[in-house]
Amino acid sequence: MAKIYYDRDADIAPLKGKTIAIIGYGNQGQAQAKNLRDSGCRVIIGNIRDASYEQARQDGFEVYDIPEAAKRADIIHILIPDEYQADVYREQIHPHLTKGKVLCFSHGFNIHFKQIVPPKDVDVIMIAPKAPGAMLRQMYQQGSGTPGLLAVEQDASGRAKEIALAMAKGVGLTRIGVVETTFKEEVETDLFGEQAVLVGGVSELMIAGFETLVEAGYQPEIAYFECINELKLIIDLVYEHGIEGMMKAVSNTAEYGGRTRGKWIVDQRTRETMKRMLEDIKGGKFAKEWIEESRANLPNLRRMREEGKNHLVERVGRELRKWAGIEK
Repeated sequence: MAKIYYDRDADIAPLKGKTIAIIGYGNQGQAQAKNLRDSGCRVIIGNIRDASYEQARQDGFEVYDIPEAAKRADIIHILIPDEYQADVYREQIHPHLTKGKVLCFSHGFNIHFKQIVPPKDVDVIMIAPKAPGAMLRQMYQQGSGTPGLLAVEQDASGRAKEIALAMAKGVGLTRIGVVETTFKEEVETDLFGEQAVLVGGVSELMIAGFETLVEAGYQPEIAYFECINELKLIIDLVYEHGIEGMMKAVSNTAEYGGRTRGKWIVDQRTRETMKRMLEDIKGGKFAKEWIEESRANLPNLRRMREEGKNHLVERVGRELRKWAGIEK
């Protein structure tokens, strides 16, 4: 069974007298920095001089260029996108990563795939909220929190787990519960979930369903409603009541059709494909591909974005969202 830690299991004391540098003031950076500050921690921001830099100053933080923030900090919490972390670490953070400091992440990609290899005399930890930054902040302000993950990759001080728990408490994760994991497990399951289900699998399933109906002569607007728009209602039911709770909420016709035909889509071949996807992740093949894509300035991703933007499903969707008042 998973080990879950709550407020009673964590103490903020290991952060007292420490300076935490949040590197990157994006959605997660803003939320985690504000939550930690409101929990009584000393927080500074390291960021390039852009709009986020100015926003952090307006929000009342001491803001520095990244090397200066890393130099001043005891705990360096890296919250910039995966594809930039390795270069920023090597050029701007590593020179100031002295013995006894703590390196913290909210996603373990660069540590697990060894794009970042910290010195042996620093702690390497992870606290990973399982919610977007806006939700993390909102729930904290309401006196609640969001669940999250916690991991220790390197325990140079002998107190790395205590520090990770303190960070998790400061951000508000232990209010709901933080699950102990490893960098390996977090990275591999996160990438698999994104690719096979949440981002890749669901998107392709919606598009395939839409295209099947349109090619069969049905109106694109009807196809959009049936294969895409209504998915939100189903996911909301699953989120609130689980898969079986969703099944109870839909009609008997929908339940019977779903239970009997769903496996026609997700059949043994689909499951074998998922296994191959997972092996690509575990073996580092996907990481290598993504690193090369990032270094080449995202040529394939840019092309796929354009293709997606111009697809009929997007044109129809934009019009229907405007008609429904969802999008201006």
